[in-house]
Amino acid sequence: MIPTTINNIHPDLADSPVAPRKRAWSFYAVLFVLVLPLWSTVPLSWLFVLYSLRTGNIWSYTWPGKSCFIVCLAEYLLFPPGSPCFWTISLRSRDIYEIQAAFTRLLKAGLANLPPDGGDEESLDTERPGSPTEPIVQLEHTDPRAIDFRNSIRTWFRKVPWSSIKLLEMQKWLYWSMYNADLPAHDKLPELHRQTLNDALDLLQKRVGCRVPDGSDLNVHPMRLTVDSVHVWARPLTYYVLIAFINRVLKWHYHSKWRVRQRSMDGLEYLVRIPRNWVPGAGPRPLVFVHGLGLGVLQYHVLLSHLFENITDRPILVLLQPQISQDFFHPRFLKPMSRHETADRLAQVLHDLGWVNIDTYEDTTTDSGESEEEKDTTKGFVNRKKGVTMLSHSNGSYTHAWMLKGYPKLITRSCFVDPVTFCSWEGDVCYNFIYRTPMNGIELLMRYFVGSELGVANLLQRHFDWASNSLWYEEIPNARDPSKAFFLLGGKDSIVHSARVKRYLTSHGIRKGLWYDPEGRHGQALMAGGPGHAEILKWLEDDQ
Repeated sequence: MIPTTINNIHPDLADSPVAPRKRAWSFYAVLFVLVLPLWSTVPLSWLFVLYSLRTGNIWSYTWPGKSCFIVCLAEYLLFPPGSPCFWTISLRSRDIYEIQAAFTRLLKAGLANLPPDGGDEESLDTERPGSPTEPIVQLEHTDPRAIDFRNSIRTWFRKVPWSSIKLLEMQKWLYWSMYNADLPAHDKLPELHRQTLNDALDLLQKRVGCRVPDGSDLNVHPMRLTVDSVHVWARPLTYYVLIAFINRVLKWHYHSKWRVRQRSMDGLEYLVRIPRNWVPGAGPRPLVFVHGLGLGVLQYHVLLSHLFENITDRPILVLLQPQISQDFFHPRFLKPMSRHETADRLAQVLHDLGWVNIDTYEDTTTDSGESEEEKDTTKGFVNRKKGVTMLSHSNGSYTHAWMLKGYPKLITRSCFVDPVTFCSWEGDVCYNFIYRTPMNGIELLMRYFVGSELGVANLLQRHFDWASNSLWYEEIPNARDPSKAFFLLGGKDSIVHSARVKRYLTSHGIRKGLWYDPEGRHGQALMAGGPGHAEILKWLEDDQ
């Protein structure tokens, strides 16, 4: 039976050209008012340093002039003229078996016959409606499931018509997705890699309902984040100094007003506030917040202040991520932790704080040698461990996904705001955030101030792992229980393809726990005073 979610799809959808977009006036406003003044600081610093040295005026400057020269010299030394803004690093290898499993799961997405609204509660599997049990069989070219899949996969080829994608470009994309590398020459391709590539291509062609035509098209370029060129737009050193100073002041402010402390465990840094009268297991679950790309606590200051001020009955932990916070002077700025490093350390932090007990989630079928009295004591201790509530925004949903994959029983409540982890296998997030040409002010702001920043570009384009970052429905504990899982999406999100994410979640029976604002933009749900912000606080306070 053809799924009712896409049974009215147009047969030529995957070959329909993307409608051209025009530059909005807001693009030029942002360009001339914000971007160019900040960007020009570096080249103007070069000119001032060269002028001062060439003319010898440096020796006649008074202290204000010499101070300005020192600042400009620092800019000159950090980004000298003609120097590359980025350097090549060794890419992390991937677990090929994990990749193959993720790729197979990707191909099964959308195969099940799931109604768009999830159907009646009685007709749904009580645990996992639409679990990935569908076999991958040869679909007809006109099958709506094949058309829809072709339309989503072409996003990885920068949304060119499907008929423009040839075999060589498809092989390049498949090889990158599995081995995190460029496709070697035919005579240098290892036999095992060749067989794996052919198997993946065979499964893909069944799913898209047709064969990928032989040949190559030089005008078609697949998106391969970790091997494509990285474009970093330099920003002044004083910009990083200012960001670091403000973030340090804010942390001091949190400590003095709400007793928030900054701690570190094996390189993982976090802010934590624990109420004096809170008792582990007896009070509400602790809250863990994972922020997204941007300026760190500065960007989330209003939200954090509101949480510290209004949620006083439980601990709050804020995971600090210098690699996506423009924390230029941090030793791990260009050395982000991997999925397993982050998840393991965070789980250990929660364990050390007494909020969870990692040991209780290990195999308990073997005899531990404990007496019955000791087992009863341990059982009582375990029962007091209610787990934690995790709130994530945007890129923070990747870390959220890592925790659910590695330690699902520790995260007993999950709130996803503008999540990029769902349907990330379709390529919309990568295309919208990195490859798409900015056409309005919001897109230009995101591209210059976030996407093209050194630390962010390093993370996304040299440490991206689509298999680890993709979260599937069946990996979310209690996904259909609105008291345990809450999802917030904005219909006008310029990064997340919220319509497809909404369809993916609702088709699996998530309805009451999904809040969708048709006019909402990326990050708007976190703005104080807005309806999304109120919904988040209400959900957090309804902890049971």
